[in-house]
Order: sequence, then structure tokens, then C-alpha cells
Amino acid sequence: MTERPRVELTETAASLLRRLSLTHGPLMFHQSGGCCDGSAPMCFPRGEFRTGASDILLEDLRVEGLAETVPFWMSRSQYELWSHTRLIVDVVEGRGSGFSLEAPEGVRFLIRSRLVNADEA
Repeated sequence: MTERPRVELTETAASLLRRLSLTHGPLMFHQSGGCCDGSAPMCFPRGEFRTGASDILLEDLRVEGLAETVPFWMSRSQYELWSHTRLIVDVVEGRGSGFSLEAPEGVRFLIRSRLVNADEA
């Protein structure tokens, strides 16, 4: 079994990342194991959120139209709970209450997931 789940973007999420990168430059995601919006993926200008030993880099997401990848970090404790899933970053209407870059757009990033089957492991 792979040590990290595969992270994907919906086209809606990729489109929003392209727009956000025009204003903010290179981007990154971090998903903590906190409650409320802490369990949602938060998008920051790359380097503005400091990762540490309690975080795992799950994937460097490639987004068509962006020169740089978008790293997706997750807290180790959250990863332990979700290591058997495929994570899908999507966008829904409504503002989250966090500091994620998309908040002023009236939308928020959201994680959808599905179990990884034996062929994908």
C-alpha cells in the first residue's frame, strides 16, 4: 500500500487556483486536523503558512496553466485518519471562517474523499 493518498483537484478547484495565483503568486494548501474550518483545506501564498515536523507533504499538485506546483500539506494526525482515502479538492459556495485565500470570492475549498481500492493501493 502506498504511504500517501493521491490528492486530486476538480476542474472548479483548478480554475479557482489559477485565478488566485494571478493575485497571490505561488500557492500552497494545508489541512489540519482541527475542528470547524480547521478540517477544511486552507489555501495560502506559498511559504506564508509554516509547516513543521507534525505535517506531511502529500502531493505537489500540477495545475494546467500554472508554472509551479501547488504543495498539499496535511497534519500527521489527520493523515493517519485519511491514509486509506483518495482526497479530492473541490469548491462550494459559501464563505468559510478561516484565512484561506478564496474567502473573499464567496466560495470555499472542500475535501471530498473516497476509499482507495486494492488496485489503487
